[in-house]
Amino acid sequence: QVQLVESGGGLVQTGGSLRLACAASGRTVSSYSMAWFRQAPGKERDFVAAISWTNTFTYYLDSVKGRFTISRDNAKNTVYLQMNSLKPEDTAVYYCAADYMGPGSRNPNEYEYWGQGTQVTVSS
Repeated sequence: QVQLVESGGGLVQTGGSLRLACAASGRTVSSYSMAWFRQAPGKERDFVAAISWTNTFTYYLDSVKGRFTISRDNAKNTVYLQMNSLKPEDTAVYYCAADYMGPGSRNPNEYEYWGQGTQVTVSS
């Protein structure tokens, strides 16, 4: 079993930055592709970014390319999402997810483990 705990969310003004962290426990996540998804009120859970378990590939939602960066520190068993130039439309609960040796899929159904989420609110 893998437990994932997100942190780093909060309230920020338009144009500001936040860095989300996803700390894993139970197993090392070095063999897991990791991803961030987000869900706004009344909307479906959307893919934001993923990083392959090989740490070779990263994938992004088009609307966050150039603003968000996903990274991982396997020594700390932690994945990060650096979010810059935040916009009100980035407001959502952000979830971390893990997929054993997966390709870094955009499909949430591919991920076996999920965190509880962290709220990000961007004010205009």
